Amino acid sequence: MASNNTGSVPKCSDAPLVFTGGLDLLTCLLIAALCVTVLASALLGLLGLQKYRSLVQTLRELRGSMLLQAPGHMLEHAAILPARPDPVLGEGEREEPPHHIPLHHSSTLRFSGRRKWKVLQQDAPFTKSDLSLLQLIKAGKEGVFYQARMTRGTCKGHNMFTCKITKEGVRPKHVDTEVTIMRKLVHHKNILQLLDWNTTQEPYILILEYVSYGTLRTFLQTNRVNLSADQELQSLLTIASYHIALAMQHLHAKMILHCDLALRNVMVSKFPWEVKVAEFGLARDLTRMSSRRSSRWRNPRTRVPLRWYPPEYFKNNYYSFKGDVWAFGIVLWEMQTFGTLPYPDLETSEAVMYHICIGHKNTNPEGCRPEILHIMRDCWQEPYTLRPSFTDIVHMLEDIMENDADYVDVESPQLLVKDEAEYHEAKCLRAASVTWEEHKPI
Repeated sequence: MASNNTGSVPKCSDAPLVFTGGLDLLTCLLIAALCVTVLASALLGLLGLQKYRSLVQTLRELRGSMLLQAPGHMLEHAAILPARPDPVLGEGEREEPPHHIPLHHSSTLRFSGRRKWKVLQQDAPFTKSDLSLLQLIKAGKEGVFYQARMTRGTCKGHNMFTCKITKEGVRPKHVDTEVTIMRKLVHHKNILQLLDWNTTQEPYILILEYVSYGTLRTFLQTNRVNLSADQELQSLLTIASYHIALAMQHLHAKMILHCDLALRNVMVSKFPWEVKVAEFGLARDLTRMSSRRSSRWRNPRTRVPLRWYPPEYFKNNYYSFKGDVWAFGIVLWEMQTFGTLPYPDLETSEAVMYHICIGHKNTNPEGCRPEILHIMRDCWQEPYTLRPSFTDIVHMLEDIMENDADYVDVESPQLLVKDEAEYHEAKCLRAASVTWEEHKPI
């Protein structure tokens, strides 16, 4: 019996030895696979890091060369997208002594951008103390416009000019972006031209060309009695509308959205022949933007002129060239009503947005000629793809002006000479304003 027990022991001890050896082999295989994976990951990480460092070095070299060689219009600035509307902006932008309303932005100025502007303006050419402010033109949400002159000397040969002085809280990057856009627009008869600027210290100042009569809204309100009695009123308003459309056509050809087109932002040097689109504080350059979607819900403090904004902005956070076309329709309505606030019966921002979103429009202005009313309604079509471009609007207004020149009172031949001269002047102005760039549709 003893020998039988002794013989059985080796049989019991052999089984666990085979099982343990199998477990060790599997463990070794797993460890080896893990080591290979870690090694491969490390190699890929090293290759990626080396490539990243090479890319960073290349970008630094490119930025350095751009800093030394690039002109002012090549400076890079991030576009600021529209933001959530504020109930008081439409009524708050007045052409009388302003309340100082701070403007907040969530974006910050990068060091590289600041350094580029310091290269352009290392010595400030002027400060507020060098200006003699003569008359208030208008108070905007971020700056105040004055007729002004230098206390000594001139500004690049201009004895009188318009200046915009920013309010407290406006960031230098925001002003730099406005300057960059205005420099990109270069000379155009119907755009208020930038002469000089100072963004090295607060308050930031833009010096613009001189305008005789301030804003078109103030001009129409001040001269309402005389203009209402003028039999040529509709022709005069059509000519002014034509020049505004020329300016907007130029903006869109340069891929610039104005985003704040309103009667208060059109200046008058000589009515109706010299009207100029101004105020590019909300403008954005589409060539520097990755999206036209708004960030208004993420930045609720920034405000927009909601009474001039299209329904797609409130529904989908979207603003495009056709948004400026919608605003142009509002401007036509303002001109016909001598600067009346759009949607005058609505008091709150919620009521205005609801009114716009459900498809309600401003009522037809009394005395408005049918041709202008037709353009106005075309500008408010939905969906926005049905709205005309500014090139289309310019052609429509040219046709109206041509008809005005053809059909005049035969008992007053001097009117015929006057209208023909005005029409030919308009043709020449348009020919001078059209750039080599083709109109780019949305």
